[in-house]
Amino acid sequence: GSLFCLNSSRSSRHIVYPKHQAGHIGKQAGHLGSQAFYPGGQHSYLVPPAGAAGIPVQNQPGRPAGVPWMPAPPPPLNCPPGLEYLSQIDMILIHQQIELLEVLFSFESSNVYDIKNSFGQRIYFAAEDTNFCTRNCCGRSRPFTLRITDNVGREVITLERPLRCNCCCCPCCLQEIEIQAPPGVPVGYVTQTWHPCLTKFTIKNQNREDVLKISGPCIVCSCFAGVDFEITSLDEQTVVGRISKHWSGLLREAFTDADNFGIQFPRDLDVKLKAVMIGACFLIDYMFFERTR
Repeated sequence: GSLFCLNSSRSSRHIVYPKHQAGHIGKQAGHLGSQAFYPGGQHSYLVPPAGAAGIPVQNQPGRPAGVPWMPAPPPPLNCPPGLEYLSQIDMILIHQQIELLEVLFSFESSNVYDIKNSFGQRIYFAAEDTNFCTRNCCGRSRPFTLRITDNVGREVITLERPLRCNCCCCPCCLQEIEIQAPPGVPVGYVTQTWHPCLTKFTIKNQNREDVLKISGPCIVCSCFAGVDFEITSLDEQTVVGRISKHWSGLLREAFTDADNFGIQFPRDLDVKLKAVMIGACFLIDYMFFERTR
């Protein structure tokens, strides 16, 4: 609605329209430009100042300060606990944090990620749960459990990746990741599809039924440019979203494996499928952009 304010000098009412609400995203899934996530170049997405209209500031005790958390919207029907944050957005930004010990000593440390909306508000916090030997012996092929928590530290999504061969020449042992929301309850899977040239994945629901496809380039390389993986219908005729790996700058790309991703999907898509797309993004990160020690 609109807000009415009384002008005492003229005794008249003026209508003041509120600015954009926090749940509004500018670009829709049908407009998938290469700069949809970072308008004007890398890392240039706009973060409104603290207290800006429509963007409440929320920092929870015991969680990292400095970045406001997205307020929890009312949960829709049949929504797993914690996924209500995904019900009002059509874009997600994923930033991997830089680990100084990893840069200095070349030991692979557990990956940590911030998951934000298009306004820069943190939605989730993700942390890899693996041991030292697994990370440094198996490299980018390593199995892992990735735990995604909300602003009060509640684990809302769990990603489970088994140990699989990371060679496209072995079609019998391709990559896979299971998405659970809440933990212990599978809501979907992402499986690698064998192809002699292209990078392909299939998004499946909790019953392992094919729902969507993901198609990437023949050569996955992020040298001085981003890499796009299109999310399409099963017949690959309709683009419904995109997972993009963004170029993070020469120094960051050369000396770290801290990557930046963007995910775009229809706002009215089932929140469970949105969670599965987050899992697909992490699988792509580990397969193609994780630095091998």
